[in-house]
Amino acid sequence: MKIANINNLSLVAIAMQRLLNRQDGLPGLGVLYGPSGFGKTTATVAVANQSRAYYVQMRSAWSKKVLLEKICFEMGLPPAKTTAGCLDVICEQLAASQRPLIIDEADYLVSKAGMVELVRDIYEGSQAPVMLVGEEMLPNKLKKYERFHGRVLAWVPAQPVDLSDAAELAAVYAPNVTISNELLKHLVDIAHGSVRRVTVNLVNLADFAKEKGLSALDLGDIAKADLYQGEAPKRGVKV
Repeated sequence: MKIANINNLSLVAIAMQRLLNRQDGLPGLGVLYGPSGFGKTTATVAVANQSRAYYVQMRSAWSKKVLLEKICFEMGLPPAKTTAGCLDVICEQLAASQRPLIIDEADYLVSKAGMVELVRDIYEGSQAPVMLVGEEMLPNKLKKYERFHGRVLAWVPAQPVDLSDAAELAAVYAPNVTISNELLKHLVDIAHGSVRRVTVNLVNLADFAKEKGLSALDLGDIAKADLYQGEAPKRGVKV
């Protein structure tokens, strides 16, 4: 699948290169943070593929042992029987390969005792780049973990969607429709920063244009189109 080259993709790629190419003695942790819908996961998955990073998306029910087992699985390695054994295997693989590790949904790390320290152990034991991805309050949540917080080289705030992003997204999600700049700007305005909302509406517009046999859409056409603004439909409204 083609990935739109939006601003957040560039920001994450630059941050990852900074971690990979850092000078000796500099820390190797990075944190990407921002509101839900800003395209963080899509950007990090794309950068993970570019940089051959190991990518793991946290789950709320995971324990320290499960997290380590999932990382081992991502690395193609059999997990050790113990938590300490898994940690050693992961550190050895990261140190040998110097491939980055990306942990998405990292807010779950700070909600469980010992998880942040475990990630720091992975970094300290391998010195390989480690990037956390989470919601907009993640930096504040990490402040109480001073030994982790102080080792962050790159803080990367995800940026809200803008007109240039919308144009890039349109080329991917509505490739057969010419969408005017005024309509793209309207999509950005009602998205409140969310890449996801712009993407959903571009797909809706592409479907609308196909249904009506249109090759171009402008602002005057949206009265007849079903645009998503992030609100649930009111009672009695057909969906």
